[in-house]
Amino acid sequence: MTTKTLTIKTEDKGTRLDVFLTEKLAVTRSQIQKMISAEQITVNGEQPQKMGLPLKPDDKISISNKVLNTKSVHALFTVKDIKIIAETPDYFVVEKPTGMLTHSTTRGEADSLAYLLAEKHPELNKVGDNVKLRPGIVHRLDKEASGLLVVARTQAMFENLKNQFQSRAVGKEYFALAHGVINRDEDKLSFRIGRSETDDKMAAIPESKKGLFSEDGKDASTEFEVTKRFINFTLCRVKIKTGRMHQIRAHFLAYNHPLCGDPMYNQRKRPNKTDKKLGRLFLHCAKLGFVDLKSEFKEFESVLPKELENFLTTLQPPRALK
Repeated sequence: MTTKTLTIKTEDKGTRLDVFLTEKLAVTRSQIQKMISAEQITVNGEQPQKMGLPLKPDDKISISNKVLNTKSVHALFTVKDIKIIAETPDYFVVEKPTGMLTHSTTRGEADSLAYLLAEKHPELNKVGDNVKLRPGIVHRLDKEASGLLVVARTQAMFENLKNQFQSRAVGKEYFALAHGVINRDEDKLSFRIGRSETDDKMAAIPESKKGLFSEDGKDASTEFEVTKRFINFTLCRVKIKTGRMHQIRAHFLAYNHPLCGDPMYNQRKRPNKTDKKLGRLFLHCAKLGFVDLKSEFKEFESVLPKELENFLTTLQPPRALK
């Protein structure tokens, strides 16, 4: 059996096998169980007896190439999965697919957007404030989201973009599909964002819940307008000025309209049938605007990925009033 081997690093000590692999392979734990049962995953040459096996430094996890070549496993993205929207000597504007990390973590993932771009364009390895993990990266998209990102090719452009993000001058718009019917045509969400003490998620903090979080939170502003309503769902066009971690997802959850396909920020312990059918987070960065080094404003747009567009066609429009 031809395999790929992953070696466990010190920082991953004690991590459960299934948790480690779901993050590495972007698959579900049930899929991991099936792979183990089919003897397609081994640890130190032996079939693990349980999914929750705690890992030790220098453990060797071998994964069958048959698994890695399966369409449902996104273990190894390639640079071909990154669509280049615009390319200048100073920057790239790209489309990140769902499931791809914007940049590698300390685990050293070799299929993040930043890693793959820097591998093809080595000049990126000299750009940024952490070139080892984030070459050229000024901002991020959640792994589960898709859409537009700008990547700096020169340090001058990096500093230019960094200043614009810090001053909230960059324009960003997203398409998001929320659970439930939102009656207002537009609204502004201003819940502060903090990290929960109980599950390490980011959360929007109502005034009544201060003290339950590790910090009082940071200000965050999310504006949206309704694009289309369906039975039990609402498609929104979302604008943000602040860029807090998981901001849109946490805000819509606090608004009692969590995003469709969100495995983390939802009101259910298990995804419903519609979320399973979608198979990904319905959040896509569709517009990005910034000022280049010539002081010219540049704006780029991205259409919904086919899987999201096709999913919308399966939803029912609201029933006409009688």
